[in-house]
Amino acid sequence: MITVVSWNVNGLKSAMKKGFSAFLNKKFDLVLLQETKTDAVSLPIEKTGYNVYTFPAKRKGYSGTMVLSLEKPMSAIYGIEEKEFDDEGRVLTLEFPKYYVIDVYFPNSKPDLSRLNFKLDFDEKFLEFCEGLRMKKPLIIGGDFNVAHEEIDIARPDENQRSAGFTQEERDWFSTFLQYGYTDTFRLFVKDGGHYSWWSYKYNARERNVGWRIDYIVVSNDIRDKVREAGILDKIEGSDHAPVYAKINL
Repeated sequence: MITVVSWNVNGLKSAMKKGFSAFLNKKFDLVLLQETKTDAVSLPIEKTGYNVYTFPAKRKGYSGTMVLSLEKPMSAIYGIEEKEFDDEGRVLTLEFPKYYVIDVYFPNSKPDLSRLNFKLDFDEKFLEFCEGLRMKKPLIIGGDFNVAHEEIDIARPDENQRSAGFTQEERDWFSTFLQYGYTDTFRLFVKDGGHYSWWSYKYNARERNVGWRIDYIVVSNDIRDKVREAGILDKIEGSDHAPVYAKINL
C-alpha cells in the first residue's frame, strides 16, 4: 500500500515557514508538489530521508514542480518535450517498477481568459504524453489541474460559468481525459458536493468554505480497483490549497 499526496504549496519557501516540515514528518510514500516557485531544495527537506526531484521554471519565482519519494525511482522524466510548457516546469514524472507517477501543474487560464488557449494546448499535449506512458505501465497522476470539473466541485457554479477554471472548454477537456480511461479517485468515495481543495484568500473564503475542487489524484483505469481511499486534507494549512491524497494497494 502506498500513500500519494499532492499539494500546491503556493511557494515552497513560504510553506516551509508554515509547518511544511511537520507535514513531511508523516512520511507519505510520495509527495507531489506544485507551484514551488524555487529551484532550491531546503535543508529541512534534505534531512527527511526522501529522494528529492525538482523541476523549476526558467522564470524565477514562478510555477515549478517537485516530487519527494521514499523509494528511489528507476528514472525521472522532466517535462513532456514541449518547450513552451517545459520552460514553466509543469510536469515531472518518476518511473517505478510497477507504475509511473506524474506530478503536474496545469496552467491557469487567467481571469480575462487570455491564457485559455495556452492551457487547452497544454491539456492536449499532456493527454498525449500520458497515453504514451500508459502503454508501458499504469499511471498515478497528481496535481493542480486548475479546473473544477463539475458543478458540485465549486461552491458557486452559477456565478462562475465563464470564470477561469470553470469554463465549458476546460471542463469538457477534463471529461474527455477521464473518458480515455482515467479515474478521479476522490469521486470513487465521495459523491456529494461541498468538498474543496482551493479557497481564495479574500473574504474569509476558507472559513466559509466557499471554494473550488481543482486538485486531483487520477489513476489509469487498470489500477482503479486498487485504490483503497482518497480524500482532501482540508485541515492542513500553509497554502491557499489543501493537500489531496490517495491510498493505493500496489
